[in-house]
Amino acid sequence: MFSSLKMIVLRDLMLAMRRKTEVLTTLFFFIIVISLFPLGIGSDKQILIKIAPGVVWVAALLASMLALERLFAADYDDGTLEQMLLIPQPVFVLVLGKVLAHWFLTGLPLVLVTPLVGLQYQLPDVAIYSMMQSLLLGTPILSLIGAIGAALTLGVRGGGILLSLLILPLYIPVLIYGSGAIEASMMAGAPVQSYLMLMAAFAIIAIIFAPWATAAALKIAVE
Repeated sequence: MFSSLKMIVLRDLMLAMRRKTEVLTTLFFFIIVISLFPLGIGSDKQILIKIAPGVVWVAALLASMLALERLFAADYDDGTLEQMLLIPQPVFVLVLGKVLAHWFLTGLPLVLVTPLVGLQYQLPDVAIYSMMQSLLLGTPILSLIGAIGAALTLGVRGGGILLSLLILPLYIPVLIYGSGAIEASMMAGAPVQSYLMLMAAFAIIAIIFAPWATAAALKIAVE
């Protein structure tokens, strides 16, 4: 099972490296969105610090959605997905491998560029650290929930719009607690760990249930 998971992750990563434009699009989109707000609002430190948590998380949410529509679409179009569903390994292993590869390509780069974002918004070190923690916990949830929507809209005309309508409401708790953790880190005595523990609980629930739901949706789409 773990060997199959590893092979799926490596396969998707290798295929993504052949289409580097798609990989870099997510990261550049995140950076551009983050950079536009200081240019439009101004360089007032207090304003930038106040809007930074929400801006970062909205940008991360939108950037994560860019690659969701193609999560299963390429394999579905060329018949590879149907063959994968016939292997003796559980389907949730296939889903988990593809979601993990998606996170490596879209979520992890956002976490790594967070310190640069923090400097741009003149955030204190403790806020930058909390931002990295919240993104590290939250971006896998975005990928797992997004996989359900990608599977449900697989092969549907106009699936990108439908995908957005399906998963955006489910992203709201992650957005609230992710930005709340950053805001709390800048307030003395605020319960930062409470926000992070709630996000960790969301991540555990998503890891347990999202692959099964996605696997069921993929079987329906292929049939």
